[in-house]
Amino acid sequence: MRRSIKQFIKIITETLPIQEPIYEFGSLQVPGQEGFADLRPFFPGKEYVGADICEGPRAPGVDRILNLHEIDLPSESVGTVLVLDTLEHVEFVRKAIAEVYRILKPNGVLVISSVMNFPIHEYPSDYWRFTPEAFKSLLSNAHFSSFFIDFAGNESFPHTVIGVGFKGPMPRQINELKERLKKWKKDWKESESEGARVRIKSLIPPLVLTLYRKIRYGDATSELT
Repeated sequence: MRRSIKQFIKIITETLPIQEPIYEFGSLQVPGQEGFADLRPFFPGKEYVGADICEGPRAPGVDRILNLHEIDLPSESVGTVLVLDTLEHVEFVRKAIAEVYRILKPNGVLVISSVMNFPIHEYPSDYWRFTPEAFKSLLSNAHFSSFFIDFAGNESFPHTVIGVGFKGPMPRQINELKERLKKWKKDWKESESEGARVRIKSLIPPLVLTLYRKIRYGDATSELT
């Protein structure tokens, strides 16, 4: 979880109507990000479910094991879906977004973010980089009635792409959201990718990536006990 994305979610919660339940896909808090990656404090008093494909006792932030490719939830049962810095790790992205659309209630909201100008990072695999046009294509092909796409960083090579899809008409608060995001974009115009390799090495050393894979796939060894 990046600080810029947490700020983005804060803006979302302060401007848009949030339906319940809220499902976050890709909610596992990897070693070194426990607590910091927890988005629940932005949704006080609301039903919040953290979902990931990992399982086992060492899966902080995960309440349910769910696969975005085939979400084991009834149609029109979820109010808000968060898929933050996760889509680059999803192999069949169009199928995943179509599944999200299926489970959203009428007037439900999907909030997505991903990286573009960013080093390869395995969680456990890193498949894609998205442009703003790619997000438009994903949401329009999934039949979202309306959506909003933006980015942060260099216009020709942004470090972050964001999107909000609405399973219904655009809410009246959309202009306020756009205004708030102008400042967010300005604050994060300087590419986060500058020096990213240094930050990643300091925050996610190779051992942590190995631990993550063991956590996700249950490949526990004596080294972890």
